[in-house]
Amino acid sequence: MKDYHIHISFSEEDGGYIGDIPDLSHCSAFAETPEKALAEVLKAKAAWIEAAKAEGKPVRLPSFRPVIYQVPKIPA
Repeated sequence: MKDYHIHISFSEEDGGYIGDIPDLSHCSAFAETPEKALAEVLKAKAAWIEAAKAEGKPVRLPSFRPVIYQVPKIPA
């Protein structure tokens, strides 16, 4: 089974990392590190899917995206 594509990027404006899931509208999370952003967006995904199902809304299936993104380490 495919899972949802997760995009993590650094936000200069916010001074941290934003993780989002493009297939799930407005499903995102913010954290100080890429690892924490990933953990937080996974929690947000579970909550998003649970809420959609509880409200009887459709949950879009994951779209295939063959490209893998990697966040470069930013020197401290």
